[in-house]
Amino acid sequence: MRTPSGLYRTSPTIYGCELSYCPQCGHELVEMSYLNGLKTVQMMNEVSTIAYRSKRCLNADCVSGKVSWPCASWQRIAPKYSIFGYDVIAQIGWERQKARMDFGMIYAGLSERIQIGESQVRYLYQQRYLPLLACHERQHLNELEVLGRQSGLLLGLDGLMPEGGEPQLWVIRELQTGWTLRSGWMNSQDKAAFVEFLQPIAALQLPVKAVMSDKQRALLLAVEEVFSAALHGFCQIHYLDNAAEPIAAADEQMKIELRQGVRAEFGEIVRQKQAEKPSIAIVTGMLPSPLSTAPTQDAPLKPEAAAERERESIVQDILSRVRYLLTLKGRPPFRLAGIEMFTRLQELVVCLQELVEHQPEPRLLKLFTGLQKALAATRPTYLE
Repeated sequence: MRTPSGLYRTSPTIYGCELSYCPQCGHELVEMSYLNGLKTVQMMNEVSTIAYRSKRCLNADCVSGKVSWPCASWQRIAPKYSIFGYDVIAQIGWERQKARMDFGMIYAGLSERIQIGESQVRYLYQQRYLPLLACHERQHLNELEVLGRQSGLLLGLDGLMPEGGEPQLWVIRELQTGWTLRSGWMNSQDKAAFVEFLQPIAALQLPVKAVMSDKQRALLLAVEEVFSAALHGFCQIHYLDNAAEPIAAADEQMKIELRQGVRAEFGEIVRQKQAEKPSIAIVTGMLPSPLSTAPTQDAPLKPEAAAERERESIVQDILSRVRYLLTLKGRPPFRLAGIEMFTRLQELVVCLQELVEHQPEPRLLKLFTGLQKALAATRPTYLE
């Protein structure tokens, strides 16, 4: 069963075909009475329901037969079968390519203005914006030829992660300019498919200085065949992943040992977490939580009690910081959790030293000595 649209459908704006005479035979066109392309389109500034009336040539001898001629104005608002306007697609492309925003950030901004999901943002960028960009950049063909003869082309090949069972979208860019030379969906990624995909660029007969891609076996063979004179470099992130693999494994082991050492020294203190908030927040719905009464004004605390409350707040903040650091997760090759955990705990030791010199609170003192001991046991591995 089809899910009904949550958008409010307004009275449609109806466009008419701009043609008056048949492009094939010159006979006068007749407007049809029924509507085509009825849909509600979300744009950056409005939601609009649109439709158009097509025209047909009634000349029985016309080669166009019974072709319905559509409306250009209707087609300029949104792509066919899409409920998002071209301005939304352009906004996503701009924020992704110019502002270097990830899809979550783009979604957060757009969701305040239109009804859209993060998966739809990703789809519109990959399946709509990139192919449109490739078509738009055909106007740079003359500039591409000049660039190729002056310095040679630098090509980047990349395939986007496909959905399960779906074709994979591949994009070829000129890296000096960022222009998209080709993009398309490939049902298979063997040598023959890649050769066919690369061949139109080779047909330009422009010098290709270098190619950058993943180290995919079929792609290697295809590039060697089509661009035999070009250097072929590989994506550095894969090399860095491979290079960092033994370091990341050692870092993970160090993180485990450091966490065990910290918990062995003062685990009972860290685990004694005070409840900062009620276990259940305010509940709404058919059976909501009752509204709480306004809190009564507390009597002013004595200086000793106020100081004790402030002291307890500092202790709980320090313990909360330790709990957080013990749960750090790494993202090799650039973020290693063990090294980060050691460094941040070392910074905490410096902070604790100042606090216990000012006032040797028993828990902070135990935390200070325990962290020093745990860090000392792990320091040789950290330095290595």
